[in-house]
Amino acid sequence: MPEHLTTLSDAVDLLLSRVPGPLRLAAPLGLGKPHRLLNALYERIAADSSRALHLYTALSLDPPEVGSGLQARFFGPFAARHFGQDFPRLRYVQALRADALPAHIRVEEFYMQSGALLRSRQAQRAYTSLNYTAAADAVAQRAPNVIVQKVARQPHGTALSLSCNNDTTQDLLDAIARRGLPRPLLVAEIDPHLPWLGGSAAVPEDFFDVVLSPPGPHPALFALPRQPVGDVDYAIGLYASAVVRDGGTLQIGIGALADALSHALVLRHTDNARYRQVLAALDPGLPEHPAVVESGGLEPFQTGLYGCSEMLNEGFRQLVQHGVIRRRVVDDLPLMQRLQQGSASDADRQRLLEEGQYLHGAFYLGSPEFYDWLRNLDREQRRAIGMRRISQINQLYGGDEALERLQRQHARFFNTCMMATLLGAAVSDGLEDGRVVSGVGGQYNFVAMSDALEDARSVLMLRATRAEAGGKAASNLRWNYGHTTIPRHLRDLYVTEYGIADLRGQADEDCVARMLDVADARFQAPLRQQAIAAGKLGQEHAVAVSASGNTPEALAAALGPFRRDGTLPDYPLGSDFTATEQRLVRALGWLKDHTATRRARLANLLGAIVSGGTADPGCLSRMGLNAPGSLSAWIEARLLALALERTRQHPMG
Repeated sequence: MPEHLTTLSDAVDLLLSRVPGPLRLAAPLGLGKPHRLLNALYERIAADSSRALHLYTALSLDPPEVGSGLQARFFGPFAARHFGQDFPRLRYVQALRADALPAHIRVEEFYMQSGALLRSRQAQRAYTSLNYTAAADAVAQRAPNVIVQKVARQPHGTALSLSCNNDTTQDLLDAIARRGLPRPLLVAEIDPHLPWLGGSAAVPEDFFDVVLSPPGPHPALFALPRQPVGDVDYAIGLYASAVVRDGGTLQIGIGALADALSHALVLRHTDNARYRQVLAALDPGLPEHPAVVESGGLEPFQTGLYGCSEMLNEGFRQLVQHGVIRRRVVDDLPLMQRLQQGSASDADRQRLLEEGQYLHGAFYLGSPEFYDWLRNLDREQRRAIGMRRISQINQLYGGDEALERLQRQHARFFNTCMMATLLGAAVSDGLEDGRVVSGVGGQYNFVAMSDALEDARSVLMLRATRAEAGGKAASNLRWNYGHTTIPRHLRDLYVTEYGIADLRGQADEDCVARMLDVADARFQAPLRQQAIAAGKLGQEHAVAVSASGNTPEALAAALGPFRRDGTLPDYPLGSDFTATEQRLVRALGWLKDHTATRRARLANLLGAIVSGGTADPGCLSRMGLNAPGSLSAWIEARLLALALERTRQHPMG
C-alpha cells in the first residue's frame, strides 16, 4: 500500500530521504503538474546546492504577466478572478523568465507555453526538440528516479485517475522497464477539483508509492481564457469545416482557430441553410472546390464524427453537446471490420451502442466551464469518453494498427502553423535563429499519420498575415524560411482566410500557384517574383482573378452581416469575460491596432484629448478610470473613451 501524507513538507522530506543524490524528476505537461509540491521541492533544493535537481516536463502553465498601463488595469482584476488570488505560480518558471535558475537546477521541456520563454536563455538552451510520441523514451534515457503527478480520486471509491494526463506516465514506465532501469518513486497529489475519468486513466491506489492529500483551500485548476474570434479566424474555420467528411475522425488543437472551426462544424450541422449562406458570401465557388468535393462536404452530419485528439478542449464539448461528435468505435477488430463491410449484426450494433466510445484524448485543457462539464457528465457520456496514452492517440504503430486504421477512417487532422512556404513546408514551433516559440508537440505525428492513412488529410491552418513592430503587415506565406517544422514532402492541405490550397501530390509549380491564390493580395506580386526568380514558376503565371480580392476589407464586407446578426459571435464557445469586459476587449484591441505607429499614436492621442464624447461609465469604473487622479490616468481615460466609441456595436475584426 502507498504511504499517505497530508502536508507538503512531509512529502518533500520523504522524497529527499527515499532518493539519495541528484533528483531526476519527471512531471506531466499542463494540468497534471502538482504545482504546490513542485514549488515546495524547488524552494528546498534551491536553498541547498548540495542536491541537484533535473526536471523533465513540458507546458509549464503560468498566468500571463499583468503588464502596465491600460493592459494592467484590464488584466489585473481579470487574472485575480479567473486564476484565483492563491494560484501557485511555478517558482522554476519565474526563475526561468529571469534567467535566474540556480546552477544546480536544470529544467528540460519538450513543449513550452507559446512565446512565454522566448527570451529565456536558460529555457532555450535546455529545450529538447521531440515529437510527442518520443517524449516518454527521451525521459527514460535520463533515468528518472521520481515521477510526480496530480490525480483525481474516485467518488465513493479508492481508485485514482490520471484524469487530465493519461498521455505519458504509463508509456514512460514501460520505456524505463525496457531499458532495465529501476522503477522511479511515484508520487500522486490528489486534487479534488480534477474530474474523475475512468477507463485506462483509472489506476489502483497502489500504482503510486506515495499519495499526498494536502489540506484546502485547493487552488482552482489552471484555465485558459477563451479568446475572441475575429473575421480572419472565422474565415479559416469556415473553409476548414468544408473538408470534413461525415462519418470521419476529427483532431483539433486549441485557440481561436480551433474555436472557429468547432463553431463552423456546429453551424453546418444545426443550421445548414445559414451555414451555406455564410460560405456563399465567403466564396460562391466553394462547393465545387476539388478538395471539398473529394475530401469533405457541406451537408449536416448523419453519421457523426469520432474525436481522436491528443488534447480535449472546449471545442469538443460543443461538438459533443450538439451531436457532431457521436460516431462510436470499439476495441474489437472483427466487429469494426464487420461494420466497415456492412455485415454487422443487430447484436454488433447493440454492443457498439453499449460499449462504444466517440471521444478519445490523452490530456485535456480548457476553461472553467469545460472542467465543470467533465465533472458533471452523465453516466452514458462519461462511459463514451476515454483517456488514452499518447502512444495510442498520436500514431498508428506499436499497438493494434489494423484496428486503429478502421477506427480512424476519413481522419482530418487540424493544426495551426505560424508560417508556410510556397513550396509547402510549415513553420509551427520556432524561429530561424533557433529560438523555440512552443514546440513540435504532436503536429508532426498527425501530419505523418495522415500520410500513412489511406483516406486521411492533414490540414494546416494559418493566418495569411501578421502585424509586426510598428503595426506594419507582413505575410505569413513566405518563399522560404530558415526553420521548418513540417517538411514540404508531407505537404497536404493549407487553409488561410482566403481559401483552401490542396498541395498533396502536386508538382512544385502547382503548389506555388495554389499557395499564391490563398495569400494576401498585398504580397502576391513579390512572392510571385521570388518564385519566378528561383525557376519554380513560369513568367506566364497569373494569380487567380478571385485572389486579387484577398484583402481584409473584402473579408470584413463578406462576413459583416453574419457578425452583426450573431451567426458568427465574438465568443462562439462562451466567454470568461463579463459583458463589460467584452466591450473593453474590443476597445483595447482597436487601440492597440491604431496606436502601433508613432503617427497613429499622436493622431489618436490628439483625437482622444479633444473628443467631447463620454465613455460607458461601467467600462471606466471597471478600469479604475471613472475618477482619474493623474494626468497619465486622464489620458488613458480619454484614449479608452475614444476606442469604446469607435468599436461601439462592432464585432471583433
